[in-house]
Amino acid sequence: MPAAHRPGLRVDQGLTIPESELSWRFSRSSGPGGQGVNTADSRVELVWNAAGSAVLTPIQRERLLERLSGRLVDGVLTIAASEHREQLRNRTAARARLAAVVADALRPPSPSRRPTKPSRGARERRLEAKKRRTDVKRLRRPPHD
Repeated sequence: MPAAHRPGLRVDQGLTIPESELSWRFSRSSGPGGQGVNTADSRVELVWNAAGSAVLTPIQRERLLERLSGRLVDGVLTIAASEHREQLRNRTAARARLAAVVADALRPPSPSRRPTKPSRGARERRLEAKKRRTDVKRLRRPPHD
């Protein structure tokens, strides 16, 4: 895929990773493939240096490095794709997966939960339901003589 056809990998409306920051590695894939399985390099690895990327703001870089710390090796994120027989489809899958991982890592944190107490009506309904259940179970017991 020449860079002329793809200006970059669009992560969201505010972030596009340029093709110059992405590098590809190819190898033989395991699994189905017919006669070409031992000759075609259909497994794809997409490599992106997140720590050295020029398109990230310092806040984005910090958030990305913190949230992806388990997946990064020296600040480099590697995405492997080998689920398809064709290299082109694996390249497309790897690009989509990289965009999803980066978008998820850059998502702002959700607001913290505000603790609440149950309302008085909710407490009363709960206790009333418990009493009804107790009565039902009491009626199921064998009679005491």
